[in-house]
Amino acid sequence: MVNDTNHTQLENLLILDRMDDLTVSDALYPFALDELLCRHTGKGGPAICHIWRHPRAFIMGIRDSRLPQVEQSRQWLESQDYEVAIRNSGGAAVPLDLGVVNISLILPKQEQADLHFHRDFEMMYKLIQMALLETGLCVDKGEIAGAYCPGDFDLSIHGRKFCGIAQRRQAHAYIVQAFIIAEGSGQERAQLVHEFYKQAATGAEASDYPQVAASSTASLEELTDLKQDAAHTFADAVKRVIQAHQTPSVLSGTTSELHLPELVEVLNMTKTLRSRYEVKS
Repeated sequence: MVNDTNHTQLENLLILDRMDDLTVSDALYPFALDELLCRHTGKGGPAICHIWRHPRAFIMGIRDSRLPQVEQSRQWLESQDYEVAIRNSGGAAVPLDLGVVNISLILPKQEQADLHFHRDFEMMYKLIQMALLETGLCVDKGEIAGAYCPGDFDLSIHGRKFCGIAQRRQAHAYIVQAFIIAEGSGQERAQLVHEFYKQAATGAEASDYPQVAASSTASLEELTDLKQDAAHTFADAVKRVIQAHQTPSVLSGTTSELHLPELVEVLNMTKTLRSRYEVKS
């Protein structure tokens, strides 16, 4: 069961489903959209669950971008047709493709001194846990040794990570972001991240970057009975959980408040994010 705070926030969530919206290829586009939506939420707009995918990208964390040989690693990734970008939320490097479902919970701060980010991570954990309830499997939380983008809120099944959670906080609202490996090989993705660090971290201390082991990670397709179109099946389950908590009065009252920024606004924000967090060669 979710606690009262999480339950109330689920009731107030609107769903922005961009699972199949691949019209803009820029890997920073969804992060820029999150940034603008979060600003609007902070000004009294609705809480939002943004669900999205990207066809092929490698997203670094800010700390990754400071590794000694990161430029060499970026060129190597780009030679394999990965778009490389740096996100403005916490966490470390993650590969994105159509088998990875990304969820952003965009929520207003309850109070200006609200620093309870573990509670917010817990909300994401509960949402994913409920979405996978029908699999009959236990979703555990806690850092998985050897996983990429490691953290206290690694989500795993049978000891293998399938989801990582990060956050981005603004003055009046915040974003909790999760990547869920739904389809394909978790081991292959982990191996890609391992190779990235093998190159980028040459000359760095071992404590400066995650020590990634390929066997640490798996997809929902590998771990559960979600064997066909696992990405859409999982995303649909997330939407059902949220819809089950929505009340007609809240939904009708907030729909009119949903403001989607114009394309030019989002593209301008992507330029801002890219220039702000670019790799320093």
